[in-house]
Amino acid sequence: MLGLAVDDAVVLNDSNRLVIRLLPCDIVARVAPIEYQPSGAYSLWADYRARAEIELEVVHRVALIGGPVAVPDPRVQPRVHLHDDFVIDMWTYYEPVPSEVPSNDYARALARLHASMREIDVRTPHFTDRIADSQRWVVGRDVTPELDEADRTLLIDTFEDLRRSTIDRGASEQLLHGEPHQWNVLNTMDGPLFIDFENCVRGPVEYDLAWAPHEVAERYPDTDRELLSECRGLMLAIVAAHFWRPDSDHPNSRQGRFEFLEGVRAGPPWPAIDAL
Repeated sequence: MLGLAVDDAVVLNDSNRLVIRLLPCDIVARVAPIEYQPSGAYSLWADYRARAEIELEVVHRVALIGGPVAVPDPRVQPRVHLHDDFVIDMWTYYEPVPSEVPSNDYARALARLHASMREIDVRTPHFTDRIADSQRWVVGRDVTPELDEADRTLLIDTFEDLRRSTIDRGASEQLLHGEPHQWNVLNTMDGPLFIDFENCVRGPVEYDLAWAPHEVAERYPDTDRELLSECRGLMLAIVAAHFWRPDSDHPNSRQGRFEFLEGVRAGPPWPAIDAL
């Protein structure tokens, strides 16, 4: 395929899309059905192909100005490839460093990423678009049929109250990663590199920080702590809503739906993602 030598495939991740390491060419391929709509999709980018194309554009432009991102493999044209009924994009494989990214390095890399993303202009959804999608899942009993009515009300009220309060703060906004949690950061010999930009949004940096571990957010400069707390509440509610969908393909959906609901109930102040 595409002139690459492939004798073996190692599955790296299998959730909303299949991520495989192809050998011996040593390239990472991400594969999803062309008609597949991830359960995290915003209404604006319901088409997976369109979202993948936006992701490639963002990564390409951030990499050009030195942002800490994992890049497409240079041996393959950086575009979305269609094969049969599948959407495929090809990425560089980075040999992982067998340790967690230190919090200071993580925070510095995220600040560098945000600085790079302020320099580019790519059309993406607003962070409130994701809130609206998640809220529709919770309101729709056919979409989240197993959700208890008291918990449904809790999530609906949380979305409405925090959406309004975060907007009313009038914080400056920019292009964001959308989910820079610890599973979307590679620890490499080149330092921390961010992956999976399919959930890019525009919003305050505190929204991104809400997806990062507590110690990382604590080390990020000039943060509005109250806004960060509110964004954490939104993050918890978004993930809980995702997990309560029967079509959630996350391997920890059954356990996570209760843990993240408890996180919503716990605040304010809401716990960071690494506390769950």
